[in-house]
Amino acid sequence: MLSRLSIITPSYNQAQYLEQTIDSVLSQNYQNLEYIVIDGGSTDNSIEIIKKYEKHISYWISEKDNGQSHAINKGLAKAKGEVINWLNSDDYYLPGALKTVGEYFQDHQLNVLCAKGKVVKDGKQLKISSGTDIYSELAKTIGWARIDQPETFFRKSCIDALGLINESLHYVMDKELWMRYLCLYGLQNIRKTDELLIAFRLHGSSKTTNQQILFEEETNILYYKLAQEYGFQAIQEEIMKRGVGGGYKVGTEVFKGLDNKVAFQVLQYFFLQKALRLYALNDFARCKEFLNRLDLSSFSNEDKAEIQKISDRMKYPVAFKKLINWYNQIRK
Repeated sequence: MLSRLSIITPSYNQAQYLEQTIDSVLSQNYQNLEYIVIDGGSTDNSIEIIKKYEKHISYWISEKDNGQSHAINKGLAKAKGEVINWLNSDDYYLPGALKTVGEYFQDHQLNVLCAKGKVVKDGKQLKISSGTDIYSELAKTIGWARIDQPETFFRKSCIDALGLINESLHYVMDKELWMRYLCLYGLQNIRKTDELLIAFRLHGSSKTTNQQILFEEETNILYYKLAQEYGFQAIQEEIMKRGVGGGYKVGTEVFKGLDNKVAFQVLQYFFLQKALRLYALNDFARCKEFLNRLDLSSFSNEDKAEIQKISDRMKYPVAFKKLINWYNQIRK
């Protein structure tokens, strides 16, 4: 028999999408499924939709909670499966997704499966996601920590060892969990596949669409905390200058498992990612601020070459960069 899967759907006033989400789970006809729906006390017709399917739902509840992270944790507390993930109430699985997941986890050494998905808006596919980023360097994978959560499935025993979602985070709780996983377990026993499992929906009220500044502030504080734990005070101060999310509450040690050299490299890759983003936005002045504080010995030769390339291009006006980008596009 394929592995028992626990899927959690946190939801609040998402009735316009919720039925498609629930149906996408149940119509998989996966025989060894535990499906949990945690509603935050919706005032639209979400409850009617849930009740329509309740005989096929393993557990559901509707009551006021403290947000998405709290709802996910309530689901985790109930989940008994070998493999786990959460599916937000505005996303949906593609046909055959859970069978694919179950088959991969027949490999008992596998801890994490990183697949791909479709990004959709108004019923139209915009692109195929690249999936969760896995690099050959652990430091880069943690330092950039880009996770496509809906199509990234974890063995439940690993989540049990890591602990629950941090409920003080509202935007990057999945990133923080991924960072904790990588710090403790490293890159072993992760499988990346091109299989399409999920449709990730963009819409006007989604957090991903309209709250990017808050995502960035919460991300900053994750690396502030990592710098704090490993004793890099100067880096803490640099991150604090850039703004940190206000309500992050953690214990004394969160990102355990790294040696200090790797932790330092993680923070260097975090600053490099900041620089690359600012370069893409043509904010050369702020990009240079980050590049100037990089320790080049922390990077692979490939990344050193990328740093040199953007440093050289910033010697010229933005129009020169745009011309190069245009030329590279027409060559493809």
